[in-house]
Amino acid sequence: MIQVSETAKQKVITLMAEGGFNATTDYVRVGVKSGGCSGLSYELDFDNKMKETDKVFEDNDVRIIVDKKSFLYLVGTTLEYSGGLNGKGFVFNNPNAQRTCGCGESFSL
Repeated sequence: MIQVSETAKQKVITLMAEGGFNATTDYVRVGVKSGGCSGLSYELDFDNKMKETDKVFEDNDVRIIVDKKSFLYLVGTTLEYSGGLNGKGFVFNNPNAQRTCGCGESFSL
C-alpha cells in the first residue's frame, strides 16, 4: 500500500486539475527507475489509463497506480509534499530505502 499525506493530496488535486486530469477518476502513477546518484529514482506522473499489470490503491481520496516491478520497492511508502522556501516538492518517505541522496530523489536498498 502507498499512503498520501493531506498536503500531498491537496497538491495532487491542484496539479491534476491544471493538467487536465480529474482527481476523482484519473490516477497518480508512481514508479521507480534505474538512475540517480543512489541507484534508483522515483517517478511521479498523472495517468488516465491503467495497465493490466498495475496495482491500484486509494488513500486519502487519491487514486494511485504502480507497475508491478516498482511496487516491490514502494511498499509502505508515504507520498508527502513539502512546500515553502526550502520545500522540495513531492517527497517519498520510503521505509525500504537504506540510503538516499541529498536531494531525496533517489535511493538504494
